[in-house]
Amino acid sequence: MKSEKINHEPPILLVIAVALAVALAVGAVFSRFGGFGTGKCADKTSFQTYAKAINEIEIPESAEIIALGEATHGNAEFQKLKLDIFKVMAEKYGIRAFCLEADYGCCEAANRYIHGGEGTAQEAAAATGFAIYRTQEMAELLSWMRTWNETAKEGDDLRFYGFDMQRIEYNYEYLLEAAEQAGLDTTELKAIWDEEAREYVKDLDREKKRRVLETIQDQLAKLDEKGAEFAKILLENDSVFDLDAGSGAKTRDQMMSENVLWILDQEASYGCSRIFLSAHNGHVEQNGSYGPQSKVMGNLLADVVGEDRYYAIGTDFYKAKVNLPRRDRSRMTHTFYSYDSMAKAAKECGYDQCWLDFASIPQDSPLYGSAYKYGWMGSVGEGYSVVMNVFPMTYRVWRCPAECYDSMIFVADAHPTTISD
Repeated sequence: MKSEKINHEPPILLVIAVALAVALAVGAVFSRFGGFGTGKCADKTSFQTYAKAINEIEIPESAEIIALGEATHGNAEFQKLKLDIFKVMAEKYGIRAFCLEADYGCCEAANRYIHGGEGTAQEAAAATGFAIYRTQEMAELLSWMRTWNETAKEGDDLRFYGFDMQRIEYNYEYLLEAAEQAGLDTTELKAIWDEEAREYVKDLDREKKRRVLETIQDQLAKLDEKGAEFAKILLENDSVFDLDAGSGAKTRDQMMSENVLWILDQEASYGCSRIFLSAHNGHVEQNGSYGPQSKVMGNLLADVVGEDRYYAIGTDFYKAKVNLPRRDRSRMTHTFYSYDSMAKAAKECGYDQCWLDFASIPQDSPLYGSAYKYGWMGSVGEGYSVVMNVFPMTYRVWRCPAECYDSMIFVADAHPTTISD
């Protein structure tokens, strides 16, 4: 009997699996060490001449909206900068409003805490709604603001605002509170809400929901403008999440810009002409866009108030170990390099952090080209893909720093945040 020929070739699926595993392993090493390199270094002598300490930051007299960007959401240094820069804004420039890329209602919960409300700083930080703010750095910011308010003279207190619209619980809670305090009929408003689930009732007709919210908004607008804003945010939430990713992103930035302008008007009613806001770099850029006719929030704000009244401070890193979410909502640390020549100069000059004002750099300086020409900069959002390990350019953006920002803060080595439970 003739013996069967034995096939010594490995199964094709095994070959593919091994090749994929090797590719991912190589990609992880590749990304961890900056891909094919970490880019050129800006002129170090010039960089040392113009770089300053964080507490030396200055803003022009004309600026009314001062925006601090963050290159990543998941690094402790960028979270801590919120407090470091706001201290300067409050103590040196008389700014009393801190505005965060978080929901209006969620930040109202934190605002009540800094005005002596119950609970802890950690609980107030958690109330802002996003995991990226459940950090010790955010708790320290709120604690500092509360301490300030404990001794502040009347009218000199600090206020905490949100200008986003991605959450609904606190917005509904405070809307109902405002409506009841105004003596409005809240029967229909209560009927659309499941108190136990802290969500709209199941299978609620969308048109009915919008009609109820619009009615309450109109009624409150005549009596309590802050109360009406809660209804406005709920309507924005309903609108933006009905869109696809691309349309939703540009609509969200448009709405956030309008909310920031509302906050600016609110502060003017308190006698304060300036506000400070914090958001991702991608939202505060002065010339950023999602495509034709779809500018980012910072670009829209600069158009409305004028470039001289909008002052943007960008950030970047040389190396960052970023705390990012997995699909199962757990989190993991990943390493990135920005490829920014000025961030590399900060690293090689020995600065942990430093601030660079682009207007201070003369045209004949070797540093001028680094600030005023296009190059790659780091930009990591609240999302992760294995592709980022293999292709570093997927987490970098091609930008002219001085076109995007008036000044920048560079962090040499950024460490991951610790998210509290």
